[in-house]
Amino acid sequence: MPMLFAGHGSPMNAIEENAFVEGWKMSAKNMPKPLAILCISAHWETKGTFVTAMEKPRTIHDFGGFPDALYAVQYPAPGNPVLANEIRKLIKQTEVQSDMQWGLDHGTWSVIKHLYPEADIPVLQLSLDGYQPPQYHYTLTKELASLREKGVLIIGSGNIVHNLRRVDWHNPEGGYGWAQEANTLLKKYIFERAHEQLIGYATLGSAVTMAIPTPEHFLPLLYILGLQRENENITFFNDKVVLGSISMTSLLVG
Repeated sequence: MPMLFAGHGSPMNAIEENAFVEGWKMSAKNMPKPLAILCISAHWETKGTFVTAMEKPRTIHDFGGFPDALYAVQYPAPGNPVLANEIRKLIKQTEVQSDMQWGLDHGTWSVIKHLYPEADIPVLQLSLDGYQPPQYHYTLTKELASLREKGVLIIGSGNIVHNLRRVDWHNPEGGYGWAQEANTLLKKYIFERAHEQLIGYATLGSAVTMAIPTPEHFLPLLYILGLQRENENITFFNDKVVLGSISMTSLLVG
């Protein structure tokens, strides 16, 4: 299976029809239909690493202040406890624990509902251990390589530029100069397979420091890059900075 990193942006993308949604839909058309989906979302941070293992994950509305129509959305995809157990066994770097409480947060369902609207593919989430450095995440994901051969679509969902404190609500279609600079630089390193620089993003200068003030929206990208094979193609899409400080840049690998 190919892999996907989705710049998910606002939860409103779940119920809107816009260019970003069209980009996600097109990515699904360019992939074989997966047997299951494993998503690493920016919105599930834990102490330790967990995988959802319930048969029927709930749809989590983990946001506030949005229209009622958004809270009414349900994405009733099944889980896959057998696959969750397989993931726990594949990962040797740490003890992965089964989770029966979480479900699917909006970093997952707001994107996947556009890829596979029938909700007929099992979806699991792997948490982000918020107490571990970037190298941990990049290395851990390599142990999941065999899932791609078994028809599992691995998705990272976050934003490579994400600074909510600097959001400019009066600039919905553009970005600050530093946000544009960081987006361009990070794309360059992704394209060049300069993974060590991306793991060490905190040393890449002030623009990147502004773009990634906290790591949780950037780390899902490292899960995808850690699984990238030699000479595997990357296609960028939805490549735009919005609201001053949010990059919607997404990429398809493979």
